[in-house]
Amino acid sequence: MLNDQELLRYSRQILLQHVDIDGQLRLKQSRALIVGLGGLGAPVALYLAAAGVGELHLADFDTVDLTNLQRQIIHDTDSVGMSKVDSAIRRLSAINPEIQLVAHRTALDVDSLAAAVAAVDLVLDCCDNFATREAVNAACVAAGKPLVSGAAIRLEGQLSVFDPRRAESPCYHCLYGHGSEAELTCSEAGVVGPLVGLVGSLQALEALKLLVGFGEPLVGRLLLIDALGTRFRELRVKRDPGCSVCGAKHA
Repeated sequence: MLNDQELLRYSRQILLQHVDIDGQLRLKQSRALIVGLGGLGAPVALYLAAAGVGELHLADFDTVDLTNLQRQIIHDTDSVGMSKVDSAIRRLSAINPEIQLVAHRTALDVDSLAAAVAAVDLVLDCCDNFATREAVNAACVAAGKPLVSGAAIRLEGQLSVFDPRRAESPCYHCLYGHGSEAELTCSEAGVVGPLVGLVGSLQALEALKLLVGFGEPLVGRLLLIDALGTRFRELRVKRDPGCSVCGAKHA
């Protein structure tokens, strides 16, 4: 049940007919894994903690650098040199002491990633490299767990939801294939801070919709964000029956 403090804390959210008491209880009983606590993971973690997701699993093996602070709003100047997971735990605990925080401070290999995904209800891909995205996607497909994936670089952002529980849903590999080894990172190409905040906030919103069970998640749709012109575009994405990751699962 929700205690008096929780009823007060989440009162504005509970007022929504799409959430109500039952939805808030579902959030309290939910577990989410956030892979990456940088520009995307920062707003994701902040909003999911504030919304009352009962257990947040935080995965990042990096430490806070001064160059991170322009966009990674969960960290502050005093966090420089600290583990990103520890920095995030300090901030999230201050925002909402009602939730549980589980730390993954080292890089996840195939086995540990599979275990981390199996332990939660939903995964949010907030990392900044293709290899990790592919590994997270494969683990989610294998475990049948929904994946909320976001990306942002320069002045462009992308967002989609991949849900292997739905036979018609594509997976990350259906959309991006094997990617490119020449893929740039924010440290090489740059990125504007509010853009990653926007994409991360939308990821958090999609996660809440999936966990509570309201609205229409971005399954089978890719949202493209052009920050330079403040334009949003949506593309339909179909599952690839021959996909090497999810094809056999739905055969």
